[in-house]
Amino acid sequence: MSDTLATADLRAVMATLPHRYPMLLVDRVEDIEAGVSARGIKAVTINEPFFQGHFPGRPIMPGVLIVEALAQAAGVLAMHSLGPEGQGKLVYFMAIENAKFRAPVEPGCLLELYVRFTQNRGRVSKFEGKAMVAGKLAAEASFTAMIADPPA
Repeated sequence: MSDTLATADLRAVMATLPHRYPMLLVDRVEDIEAGVSARGIKAVTINEPFFQGHFPGRPIMPGVLIVEALAQAAGVLAMHSLGPEGQGKLVYFMAIENAKFRAPVEPGCLLELYVRFTQNRGRVSKFEGKAMVAGKLAAEASFTAMIADPPA
């Protein structure tokens, strides 16, 4: 496990996570400190498919997708922290706790996803995440994830 700061551009994110459009919600992950924390970036555009129905005339990113974006950033952090041992593994949500939504996330926002390990016990890890827009807290949550082999 490397403890140097690293960056995962979109190609590296896609090589790490199985998610693809329209469910890939992280454009890049920066300031990755293995086993500690990372900062993800999501450029929110009006072209996102969920804006068609959430809500016409007042597009707002659904809170559940903000939490999913936090989890994806944490997935990149977790896989980077494992190094070569993480190759081919998947990260599965196990629990979401204390999710709070403080401000709407609208098209044109640059969503910053701050995630950090709060507990790292091999296959099961706990994280804390905060989603920020222009320095203002938009959402926060704690969540648990499990690292496992993909289904056969």
